[in-house]
Amino acid sequence: MRQWLVLPVAFAATLVVAAPASAQRASLADRVAALEARSGDTSANMDLLNQVNQLRQELVALRSQVEELQQQNEQLKNSNRSQYLDIDGRLNRLEGTGGEAGGAGGAGGMELPELGRGAVGSAPAPATGTGAQGALTPPPAAAPATAQAPADERGAYEQAFAALRNGDYAESATLFQGFLAQHPQGTYAPNALYWLGESYYVTQNYALAEEQFRALLQRYPTSDKAPGALLKVGLSQYGLKNLDAAEATLAEVGTQYPGTDAARTAADRLRAIQLSRLR
Repeated sequence: MRQWLVLPVAFAATLVVAAPASAQRASLADRVAALEARSGDTSANMDLLNQVNQLRQELVALRSQVEELQQQNEQLKNSNRSQYLDIDGRLNRLEGTGGEAGGAGGAGGMELPELGRGAVGSAPAPATGTGAQGALTPPPAAAPATAQAPADERGAYEQAFAALRNGDYAESATLFQGFLAQHPQGTYAPNALYWLGESYYVTQNYALAEEQFRALLQRYPTSDKAPGALLKVGLSQYGLKNLDAAEATLAEVGTQYPGTDAARTAADRLRAIQLSRLR
C-alpha cells in the first residue's frame, strides 16, 4: 500500500522540477531574440550615420563650388569695370582732340555695361549722331560757349556719373535726382534721366527704371538717348514679367530706330523671348 502512494508523489515532484527548466529555456530564447533585434537596430543606425557623413561631404563640396563661382563672378565684375574705365578714358581723350578739330559735332560716348538681371551682352560700341544707343556724353571742350553747360551743372552731373561708374547705384540715383531737381532744363538733363533709369535698372527696380526712360522719351524724343531709352523700356517690361508689352516695345525699337545698336539688341532680345515661349 505504501508503495502505491510513493509513486504518485515522486511523479509529481518530477513535474515540479521540470517546469522551471522549460520556463528558463523560453526566457533564454526571448533574450536571444531581443539581442538579435538590438543588433539589427545597430546596423540600421550605422547606415544612417554613413548617409549623414556622405551628405556632409557633398555639402562641403557644394560650398567649395559656390565660393569658387562667387570668386569668378567678382573677377568678371572687376574685369568689366577695368575695361569700361579704359575705354572711357580713351573716349575722353578722343573727344578732346575731336572737339578741337570738329567742334560740337564730334561728341561721342558709350553706355555702361548692364549689370542687373535681364542685361543684354556687353556695352555697345561708341557712336556719334542720333543712331547710337546711349551716345550722349558731355560736350567737347572746344564746343561753342552757348552749347556748354554751366560749371555747376557739369560738376553735379559728373559727380552723379562718377557714382554710377563706381557701382554705387543708390548714391548715383540720389545724385541724378538732385541734378534733375536743380537743372530740369539743363544741357545734361536727357543724360541724367537716362542714367537715373539705368541706376534703377541695374538694381532691378524695373518699374522706376521704366518711368525714367519713358520720361526721357516724352521730354526729349529727338535725343541721342532715345533709342537706348526705348530699348530699356522694353527690357524693364521684361524684367517685370510683362512679356506681351516687352515684345511690342522691342519690336517698336526696330521700327523707329532701324539700323541702330539699340535696334539690333532689341531684335536679339525679342528672338530670345519668342524662343523661350516655344519651350
